[in-house]
Amino acid sequence: MKVLPADEGHGITFVRADIEDDPAVAASAEYLRPRDRRTSLKNGLAEVHTCEHLLGALWAMDIDNAIIEISGEEVPGLDGSAQEFVKAVESSRVVEQKAPRKTYVVTEPIFVREENSSLVALPGNGGLTIDYHFDYPRGEANGQPTRQTVSLKVTRESFPREIASARTFVFEHEVEALKAAGLGAGATYENTLVVAPDGGITENELRCQDELARHKILDLLGDLSTLGADLEAHIIATRSGHLLNGRLAKQLFEELQAEEDRGEVVRDSGLEIREILSLLPHRYPFLFIDRVIELEGFKRAVAIKNVSINEPFFQGHWPGQPVMPGVLQLEAMAQLAGVLLLRKLENTGKLAVLWSIDKVKLRGAVLPGDQLHIEVETLRLKPSVGHVQARCKVAGKLVAEAQLKFTLIDA
Repeated sequence: MKVLPADEGHGITFVRADIEDDPAVAASAEYLRPRDRRTSLKNGLAEVHTCEHLLGALWAMDIDNAIIEISGEEVPGLDGSAQEFVKAVESSRVVEQKAPRKTYVVTEPIFVREENSSLVALPGNGGLTIDYHFDYPRGEANGQPTRQTVSLKVTRESFPREIASARTFVFEHEVEALKAAGLGAGATYENTLVVAPDGGITENELRCQDELARHKILDLLGDLSTLGADLEAHIIATRSGHLLNGRLAKQLFEELQAEEDRGEVVRDSGLEIREILSLLPHRYPFLFIDRVIELEGFKRAVAIKNVSINEPFFQGHWPGQPVMPGVLQLEAMAQLAGVLLLRKLENTGKLAVLWSIDKVKLRGAVLPGDQLHIEVETLRLKPSVGHVQARCKVAGKLVAEAQLKFTLIDA
């Protein structure tokens, strides 16, 4: 496995170097798949397991953009903790990039629960704080519950010191069942703590008294990192594991997406109309972008189009029942894709010519007074070809989507 640098706005992406065409999966809650005892990401042929320790380390160490090339579906376990990943980051050259970091601020309680396990995200007081309550039975009649509680603020400084070295663990009575399920094939007493019924650790010693709870925080951070943004919140966790962590991460991700749909993003990260005109050749009455409200490098862009009854196309398109033509929604998506692709320095002076339109779905009417929320996300970008997924929404509701391919030619 190699962790390589990536452009600003790229995010964290796993590339399966052992599969033809190097399929990739982003470390996003969108691609989380429910798996017991591990974090799993899947997008088509690209699937990666046990990535939580690496993701937790990158997130806590402020690494926003990286390409992780991996041969195989499982991230190396190393010593069962994140400390080797932290050492690798600390010994590497980390570059500060210009794009602003995205932050999601929890303003209302968000709660998920499963039997005796729960996770609550509350408004914080700056940054991310976590209270983890570890309370598990031993699984045997004469066993006493294992209880540990850890409260801390997660920062770039506290993570290496207080969380990174905490190792994976299992209870002794679980070992045979895990082997039967095909899990833990690479587990040894060096990289996995085995908790005996009396609370002792088999063939090993704890690195700290509450190592088990601290490792649960490491797992939680790895799962929350799939939000794709810094998180300002106070998290209270009780007996939570990967399945519940994933549910909270998905819920936070949906809330973040809803905020973006409402345009609640920093304006400095977008483009105003004069900058759009400098990139696109389109002019009135065929320019369908009023403002770009968010840019993530060359990976993603979000824009708005305010639909008015004064639009010239309403004069001839159902004037008695004005509806924005679906083909013009496609044109708006294509124009935003052009903005995203033509911002790249090597594409200066080029035109993005639409090559193909696939998987088109028109799902709802766009009427005068609506604000069209346009999103495009890069699927593949080569020197002469761009491929994007595009969507249009009104008030958070999907009204159109398509996949667009472009060829870039000299103007």
